[in-house]
Amino acid sequence: MSAGPLVVEIICTCFLAAFLLHRYGDLRKQHVLVTLFTFIAWYFSFMIIFILPLDVSSTFYKQCVEEKRRSLPISTDSPSNLTTTTASNGTTTTPVTLSSSAHTHIGLRSLPEDHCIAPVSHVPDYVLPTLWKIVYWTSQFLTWLLLPMMQSYSRAGDFTVMGKLRTAVVQNLIYYGTYLLIFGICLIYVAARPDLHIDAEKLKVIGVTASNTWGLFLLVLLLGYGLVEVPRYVWNQSKHSYTLSRTYFKLAKQSVEKTEAEEQLEDVLEEVKQASEKIRYNHSLRRHVETILEKCPETVRNSVSRTEDYEDYNKSIDTPSEKSLAKLHGSVIYSMQTNKRHQTQWSMMMQKAFDLEDLILNEVSMDRRYKHSFAVQRNAVLQKFFTPTVEWYWRCLCAPWVCRVMAVVLTIFSFMVVWSECLFFIKEPVLSLFALFINLAKENYDYVYIELASIITIAYICTCAYYSVFQIKILNYYYIAPHHQTNEYSLIFTGMLLCRLTPPMCLNFLGLIHLDSHVTHSENIQETAYTLIMGHMDVIPIISDGFNIYFPILVVLLCICTYFSLGSRVLHFLGINQFIGDDDLTQELVDEGKELVKRERRRLDRKMDSDARRREWVSRFGDSTSSTRSTRFDASEDVKIQPSVASQDIALRESSYTTPRNISTHDKSGLINEEEPMDFTDLPSSASHVGGYQSAAQHPRTHAPRPSSRVPPRGIFDDV
Repeated sequence: MSAGPLVVEIICTCFLAAFLLHRYGDLRKQHVLVTLFTFIAWYFSFMIIFILPLDVSSTFYKQCVEEKRRSLPISTDSPSNLTTTTASNGTTTTPVTLSSSAHTHIGLRSLPEDHCIAPVSHVPDYVLPTLWKIVYWTSQFLTWLLLPMMQSYSRAGDFTVMGKLRTAVVQNLIYYGTYLLIFGICLIYVAARPDLHIDAEKLKVIGVTASNTWGLFLLVLLLGYGLVEVPRYVWNQSKHSYTLSRTYFKLAKQSVEKTEAEEQLEDVLEEVKQASEKIRYNHSLRRHVETILEKCPETVRNSVSRTEDYEDYNKSIDTPSEKSLAKLHGSVIYSMQTNKRHQTQWSMMMQKAFDLEDLILNEVSMDRRYKHSFAVQRNAVLQKFFTPTVEWYWRCLCAPWVCRVMAVVLTIFSFMVVWSECLFFIKEPVLSLFALFINLAKENYDYVYIELASIITIAYICTCAYYSVFQIKILNYYYIAPHHQTNEYSLIFTGMLLCRLTPPMCLNFLGLIHLDSHVTHSENIQETAYTLIMGHMDVIPIISDGFNIYFPILVVLLCICTYFSLGSRVLHFLGINQFIGDDDLTQELVDEGKELVKRERRRLDRKMDSDARRREWVSRFGDSTSSTRSTRFDASEDVKIQPSVASQDIALRESSYTTPRNISTHDKSGLINEEEPMDFTDLPSSASHVGGYQSAAQHPRTHAPRPSSRVPPRGIFDDV
C-alpha cells in the first residue's frame, strides 16, 4: 500500500494540462482568471481519466476481501481447532486447522486480507472518495456556472464590469435553460410517483442525472465521429499525395476565409475611425473610444490621432451611443482575434504543403539524402544524429509503414469499443470485450494488468472523443489552434466540454467492464469510489434502464455515417465546400490551392535571393558600408545619406546604382511572364556583364555618378 502512484499521476496530469494550455493558449496576453479556471477545468478532467484505473484496481481488491470474508468465516466457539469454510452456494469445504495462538491473534477482518494481496497503488478508503468529491463538484460548478459566464464575459463589448456581467447572463440563458429543462422533467417525473419522496439526496441525484444525460448525448456524437476519423487520419498520413491534395483544398478554402476576415476587419476599423471623428476629446464618451482604439492595430491608432481635435457639441451631431460603442467594441475584439487566427492557420497550412511537396520529391530521389526547399532550424545535437540520410530513410520508408500499422491497431480498438458499446448491458454471457479482459485479470488479481488495460481503454475512448472536440469548427466561432493562437473564448469552451464529457464517459467505461451495479443489476458487486460519489440513477428508471443503456447503440449509426462521409456529402450538396474526391468542384479548389502554394514559394524564393545578395554585399564591403546602404534604402525613414570615408567604394556603388537601362522587348516580356526582376543594386564591382548589361564600374567616364539622383527603394519590383 503506497500513495506514490497516486501522487505521481496527479503531478503528471498537472504537467500535461499545463503543457496543453501553453501550446494552445497565450499565457502572456490572456487574462489570468481565464488561464486559472481553464487550467483547473482541463486538469480535473484529465485527473478523472488517469486516477480512475487506480480506483478500479482498489475496488477489485476490496471485492476480493469481501468475498473471502463471506466464504471463510472464523469460529472461535468450537472446542476443536477447526474452522469451516462455507462456499457461497452453501456447501461445506475442507476445514482449516488453526492453533490456539492463531485464534488469539487472527480476527475476523485480518484473515481475508492475508489471502488478498493489496495493489501497490492502494490508498486508505477515505482518500479517493474525498478526491472525487472535490474534483467532480468543482468541475460541475465550472462547466455549468462559472465558465459559461466567463466565456460570454470575455467577448462582451461593454465598458463596465456590471455591463459585461449583464450581457453574459443574457447570452447564457440558453445554457441554463436547457439544463433546467432536463432537471425540471426529471423533477416532475419523480414528484408524480407516489412511492418516491423527494429529499436533498434525491435532488442531488436528479441533478447528476441531468448533467450526465447532457454529457452522454455529447459523448455519443463526438465518439461516433472520432472512432472512425482517428484511424482514418493516421492511415491517410501514409498517403502523401492524398494528404497534399487535401492540404491544397484546405488552403483554397482558407484563402477565402482569410480574405473575408481581412475585409471584415477593415470594415470594423473604418467604423472605429468614423466613431473617433464624431466623438472628440471633450465628449463624455471619448474614454470608451480610447478603450476601443487600444484593441486596434497601431497604424489605425496613428491615423486616428492625427485627425482628432476638440469640437463644440452644442450643435446637433449624429454621435454614437454607449450601446452602439459597446457593440462596436465587441466587433473589434472578435474581428482582431479572427483575423490573427486565419493568418496563423494560413502560415501553418502553407508550411505543411511545402513539407509534403518536399517529401514527395524526396521519395523519388536516387541519392537518398533528404533535401528541404527552405532551411530548417534544428538543435545541434539533433542535427548530429538526424542526418539527411537518416531523415530520408525515416520519412520516406519507415514512417509510412508505421502509420499503416498504427492505423490497423487503432481500427481494431475502434471495433472493440463499438462492439462493447452495443453489448455491454448483457451480463450472461459476457459479450463486452473489455469486461472479458478485466475478468481474466481479476481471477489472478493481476492489478498491474488491470490498471494498464483500464488506462489504455479509457485513454483511447478519450482520444476519440477529445479529437472531435479539438477538431470542431462551428461557423468559425470556436476553433482550437496550436502555437498560442486559441483565443480566450475557445479555450473556455473547450474546458466546458471536457468537464461535461469526462464524468459520463467514465461511467460509460465502468459499464463496459461490468463494474457498475445499475448496469449488471448485481447486488454482490463492489462499487468504485467514483460510482459512490456519482450515485446511481435508479430513482429515475426511464433513464437508468433505457436511455443510458441503449442510447450508446447510436454510436454504430454515427460510425457508419462517418465512414461513408455522409455528413460531408450532405454539406457539399447544400453548397458548403467539402473535400470529396470524385467531384469537379473539389478538383478546382485543389488546383487553386496548388497555384497559391506556387505563388507563395516564388515569393519566398525571391526573399531568400534578396537576403543572399545582402549577405554577399556585407561580406564584400563590411558592416559600415552595409549600414550606409541600409540607411539609403530604408523606405520607412527619410534620412540624409551620411558620407563615408571610403569615397571610392561609394562612387563605385553609386555608379552601379545609376546604370542606365533601355527597356527592351525582353524586359517587357519578363514582367508579363512574372519572371523575377533583376536587382542591379547589388552587383559586385568585378562583374563585367550581367543579363546583357555592362557594369558601370568599368566605364566610369561614360556612366559618371550623379549625386543629385534619388535612388529608388530596394525591392520595388518584388511584387510584380
